[in-house]
Amino acid sequence: MIRIIESKNAGRLLRRRAAQLARAEETVRPILEDVRKRGDRAVLEYARHFDGLDRPSVRVPASELKSAADRLSPDLRRAIQTAAKNIRAYAKTQLPKERMSSLAPGLCLGSIVRPLDAVAAYIPSGRYPLPSTLMMTAIPAQVAGVPRVCAATPRPVAAVYGAASLLGVTDVFQMGGAHAIAAFAFGTRTVPRVDRIVGPGNIYVAAAKKLLAGEVGIDFIAGPTEILIIAEDGRPEVLAADMLAQAEHDVDASAILLTTSKTLAKAVAVEIDRQLADLPTARVAAKSIAKNSAIIIVESTAQAVELANQFAPEHLVIPDLSLLRDIRHAGSVFVGPFSPEAAGDYASGPNHVLPTSGAARVRGGLSAADFVKVISVQQLSRPALAKLAPAVTTLARTEGLEAHARSVEVRLNA
Repeated sequence: MIRIIESKNAGRLLRRRAAQLARAEETVRPILEDVRKRGDRAVLEYARHFDGLDRPSVRVPASELKSAADRLSPDLRRAIQTAAKNIRAYAKTQLPKERMSSLAPGLCLGSIVRPLDAVAAYIPSGRYPLPSTLMMTAIPAQVAGVPRVCAATPRPVAAVYGAASLLGVTDVFQMGGAHAIAAFAFGTRTVPRVDRIVGPGNIYVAAAKKLLAGEVGIDFIAGPTEILIIAEDGRPEVLAADMLAQAEHDVDASAILLTTSKTLAKAVAVEIDRQLADLPTARVAAKSIAKNSAIIIVESTAQAVELANQFAPEHLVIPDLSLLRDIRHAGSVFVGPFSPEAAGDYASGPNHVLPTSGAARVRGGLSAADFVKVISVQQLSRPALAKLAPAVTTLARTEGLEAHARSVEVRLNA
């Protein structure tokens, strides 16, 4: 049975447990160093030990990807095509635009946008293989114009391989865990070095990304998945289904409902138990519901919004657009009774690779903009430089950088 608690007692629940990365970091640190030193030999050893690799290379042959695509059922092929179309269309709206503007006479400023050279997507394939994550990571990179998009997944899953082939992702590697992250960060003879690694993974993947951030770009350090729902009323079976959809991901997942109605709270709790009775993933979902989830009785919807902002959830569900203006922190927002989080997970278009563990306070989800650089451009005429010269030379000499000042003056004294 899920807990029903008053908002005054919710503080401990809403304060997430610190991510248990320290122990994982100690485990993966020697793996990262081993891959850095021994390259392919180390990657192959770890892939055979941890990932069940039974081929001479971690690279998956293009013929195997094509064969997997040919074996996809018509329904799955159509689902991939529908989702990919929407993900691609939405990603195009996220790209920054190049521009040049004359902000003052003779002062022309702007920016150019350039894609990264190579990126890698980590695709989990443990309890739940995720071809959807391949789409969510590879498609925005393709939209951004990245010329080399790679993917790593620990197990040979036909749906993932087939989706890769349909998307034109040919640099696919059967490897997982810390050794996969290290291979992309350092590069080996077989695995290309990339500029950024994106995608979710277990605690060892998260620890490896944390330790190698700076050596390679990353998206964010992912923790357990989470959903927070605000509802004054609604259908209990729908609210329960949304909570269980999140809970079934992992025993550490979190599903929280904030409501002003005790009647609704009780009805949802009953409905969760009823739906768990025949849910195939109940073994996982029930633990998540009992350990990390709750229904919290709040005094008002305004209080619910403030609690949501404090929590900064990965997924936030609100009843209507009227609350949107007060939302400050969330990974992705789902509005109204017909906007389930599952639609966002698969096919509506926005990305499902989202910040967790409060990271939504500082950024949103993965986007096409994560795969490009915005490079500033400036062009000054002689009169424009002369107008700026007093400010530039004064600031330069204040900082003790005489050559900076002279580099301006030498141009104007000619």
